[in-house]
Amino acid sequence: MKKKHSNGYRHELKYYLNSGDYVLLSNLLKNTLKSDDNTNEKGEYFIRSLYFDDYEDSALRDKIDGVDHRYKVRIRTYNYSDAVIKLECKHKESGYIKKQSISLSRAECDALTGGDYRFLLYRKEAFAREMFTLFATRHLRPAVIVDYTREAYVFPVENVRITFDKNIRTGYRSFDIFDRELPTYPAADEYDMVLEVKFNEYLPTFVRSLIQTASHTRSAISKYVLSRKYEL
Repeated sequence: MKKKHSNGYRHELKYYLNSGDYVLLSNLLKNTLKSDDNTNEKGEYFIRSLYFDDYEDSALRDKIDGVDHRYKVRIRTYNYSDAVIKLECKHKESGYIKKQSISLSRAECDALTGGDYRFLLYRKEAFAREMFTLFATRHLRPAVIVDYTREAYVFPVENVRITFDKNIRTGYRSFDIFDRELPTYPAADEYDMVLEVKFNEYLPTFVRSLIQTASHTRSAISKYVLSRKYEL
């Protein structure tokens, strides 16, 4: 059987986590794993994503209905800055995930959020042309802004990445991705944060033992769906 991760596909496990178990697990990871290179002096960084969907909200409905083969398209920025802007497409298939991305300039980002995706056709990357086709055929348009603070750790064996996504909020009905004063609202009332664990083929025993020290509930969590709850 062909290994999915050889084509860029990886495992992704998601869990609900309360604040008490977060403190326990975060302290363990700080003392045993390396922090992500992008973190600040507090070991965190801020993420804002603008998700796109079609007029039938297919990405939203596919996730809610548990469709096996689905995708989500988003623009992602960090720390309210336009220094790094990514156009990403996250694929889910048979329990595996794959993320493809290209960097955007501020002008390209503004064009895309304004409905002009023609520049993608002239980018040299094959993925950019795939995105042009997707935007053109599915008529993708901005759907919701999702904000959260991320604490991230990495482990080299099997390219493990462990993240805590905290203070998940939605910029309901506003799409100005660089607006620092954007009104946002809590998207995850019933729990404190989301723990995500990503890896290639298997989760190393050492990392698995760390994760199991805290209580958590595995779930098919989607920050995109959570952030559109006010519309459902």
